[in-house]
Amino acid sequence: MSRESVRTCLGCRRRAARHELLRVVAQDSGSGLAVVPDPSRRLPGRGAHLHPTPECLALALRRRAFSRALRAPESLASGPVEEYVALLG
Repeated sequence: MSRESVRTCLGCRRRAARHELLRVVAQDSGSGLAVVPDPSRRLPGRGAHLHPTPECLALALRRRAFSRALRAPESLASGPVEEYVALLG
C-alpha cells in the first residue's frame, strides 16, 4: 500500500494530494523575484503549493502567503502564476 503525498494549499489552507496542487517557486526574473508556476515539479528551490484556481490564487495574494511560504522578500511579482492559472481556468 503506497502513501500519497499531501500538501497544503496556500490560498484555502486545505490539504490535498500533491498531484491536485500547482507547485510554485520564486525565481529571478531579471527585474526582481517572481512567483513562477512549476507544473513539472522540477525547478530548483523552495516550493509552495496552490490549487490552480482563481479563488485560491486571490486568497494567497490577499494573505501575502507567497513571500512567507517561499521565504522571500515581500516584493514578489505574481504575474507568471496569475497568467498560468488564468489559462487553466
